[in-house]
Amino acid sequence: MDETVTISDAAAKRIAAIVASEADKSALRISVEGGGCSGFSYKFELDKGPHEDDIVVTKDGATLLIDSMSIAYMTGSEVDFVDNLLGQSFQIKNPNAVASCGCGTSFSV
Repeated sequence: MDETVTISDAAAKRIAAIVASEADKSALRISVEGGGCSGFSYKFELDKGPHEDDIVVTKDGATLLIDSMSIAYMTGSEVDFVDNLLGQSFQIKNPNAVASCGCGTSFSV
């Protein structure tokens, strides 16, 4: 089931770098919460490791954790990391989202 969400090369590199700088963390956790300007929003945080119901996605030394409730909204998504003139951020290319807002972290299904 770990192929349901993919990690771009840029995101894998950035996740590995962030986790390497945090002694007690080993992964990036992404969850979907109600709220945001489009109905749902992504939450990003560092975590020590997977919980019992987590989906674990790995690539090039980077580990991504997604809880079993959030994966329903993220199936088929790609997690990317963008560094451009507007700033740096993780972005999720979610084929399930029918609308999103300018902030890039809020969406609706």
